[in-house]
Amino acid sequence: MCGIVGYVGKNKAIYSLIKGLKTLEYRGYDSAGVALIQNGEIISIKDKGRIDHLENILEYDKFTGNIGIAHTRWATHGIPSKENAHPHIDQNHHFAVVHNGILENYLELKDFLCKEGFSFSSQTDTEVVPVLMEYYYQKDKDVIKAFQHTLKDLRGSYGILIITPLLPDTILVAKNNSPLVIGKGCDGIYVASDVPAILQYTNYFYFLEDGQKAIIHDDVITFYDSKFHEISKQSKKIDWEMDAIDKNGYEDYMLKEIHEQPEAFKNTLNGIISAHEPIHFLEFSLDKKYLEQLKQIYIVACGTAMHAGLVGKYAIERLCRIPVIVEVASEFRYQDPILDEQTLCIFISQSGETADTIAALKLARERKAKTIAISNVFESSITREAKYTIYTHAGPEIAVASTKAYIAQVGIMVSLALYMKEVLEGVNDEIIALKRDIIEIPRLMEEVFKNEDMFKELAHRMSKETDLFYIGRGNDYHTAMEGSLKLKEISYIHSEAYPAGELKHGPIALIDKGTYVFGILTDAQVYEKTFSNLEEVKSRGANIILVTNQDIKGDNVITIPNIDPILSPILAIIPLQFIAYYIAKEKGLDVDKPRNLAKSVTVE
Repeated sequence: MCGIVGYVGKNKAIYSLIKGLKTLEYRGYDSAGVALIQNGEIISIKDKGRIDHLENILEYDKFTGNIGIAHTRWATHGIPSKENAHPHIDQNHHFAVVHNGILENYLELKDFLCKEGFSFSSQTDTEVVPVLMEYYYQKDKDVIKAFQHTLKDLRGSYGILIITPLLPDTILVAKNNSPLVIGKGCDGIYVASDVPAILQYTNYFYFLEDGQKAIIHDDVITFYDSKFHEISKQSKKIDWEMDAIDKNGYEDYMLKEIHEQPEAFKNTLNGIISAHEPIHFLEFSLDKKYLEQLKQIYIVACGTAMHAGLVGKYAIERLCRIPVIVEVASEFRYQDPILDEQTLCIFISQSGETADTIAALKLARERKAKTIAISNVFESSITREAKYTIYTHAGPEIAVASTKAYIAQVGIMVSLALYMKEVLEGVNDEIIALKRDIIEIPRLMEEVFKNEDMFKELAHRMSKETDLFYIGRGNDYHTAMEGSLKLKEISYIHSEAYPAGELKHGPIALIDKGTYVFGILTDAQVYEKTFSNLEEVKSRGANIILVTNQDIKGDNVITIPNIDPILSPILAIIPLQFIAYYIAKEKGLDVDKPRNLAKSVTVE
């Protein structure tokens, strides 16, 4: 949600700024803008719409400054417009600011500043920052003091970059509950809200903690703590390669990332799962005594990550017989959950920056629960807050709709369930069989990919529909939920997922002649029950698309390899990902950047 890029160095800033913004398009936005210091003054251009539009109206030759900041905005305060787009500049043109997050007390600050004679040109919360900077600068004529006083006044979440001609070749940086990363390259220093924006310039990054600040001057970075005391920080190496964030010949990132799932799954579990060795996590271990005294496990996440958590619940309860509660992160704190030392809390977030999940994690820590974070992003906020971290090595995921990160999350959750089982009972035949199945999954995914033409043809037939339904039982219902979400996200078709046994309790009233219903049937134990439910909707005229590993023949049957029900969601979701993708393509939609959505939801 929103993207930030900053640069100071030897080169023209404009090229790095625009290139960085393009890399961050997956985060979702509705306007874009840049500001540079040039010939002792701030020059800026911004407008609503895509970065391509911004490029069309800016003249590269006129932007010669070697320091600048840029932003893509996802509207929170005020409609998408040129006036509300970032950067924001005070009325005296001393300070230009870009900001991610939400300032909770901006109305209070705005009212105070208006009484002091300052004016505003936007509806945003962000504009109070440059105006506050100017207010404090007028008092002491000291930019750094103005920076300190301004930050003390702000309440809420923020990642902020400030440039000013009063301190040429300097970027002021501040972070609180909104990600910022600084990278030092051979031709300058870069700042961004996410690693991919500046990955092409360096593999070494500084990650700011909440409350920390940085002052970048020429090629020197000085870091400060929450009380503005100077501190030292060590850079961290990120091993991603630039080609990991290129399309590599695919038409869209989402299609590329669907095809990357075998590799992502293999990389995630490399070093964790072995057919003949106990499961091993590098970052932590849980002993038998701790697991035996657990009252319950909470799995907390949002959206697709929550669906991975539901598959994890199924695996943990079946294998370990420990009660598991899966809670939506945005609801977790408000349920007043019962947490103590005998509670394990697992938090899942692809970006590691999901605001609701981080807030839930902080509550769990306050109440003495043991916390594990599962994230795809090294040194993200959630990994720094949790006691333990497990990384999903899925590589950069650019498309807003998650595919390979979901597969990796499910792989980690199942592996964690197996690990707990081994700790509690030791290795047995069931565990060995499951581990062998897991090792085979990348090859089995490739088998599913061979039916891509079939998925494309089914999508063509369904692209004009306005309502679709997904049903299943047990773990198949969890797959139905994720399949339905994928369709909503990128095709804008209304879809619902229901437990198959709930059809007669209301949803079957929605079934009409010609309605498409996806049936997920991969668990032999509930085969007859689910099949009966499918017959019920078929008798009402529904068109059934069946995803199954059972021996069922038919024109609309998608057959996937047979595997244990604990693992079947990993294979069953792939056809649903493809179909959602191709339906969106049939409708001519922007698959990678669906409307109103952002990759990383960094505000509550």
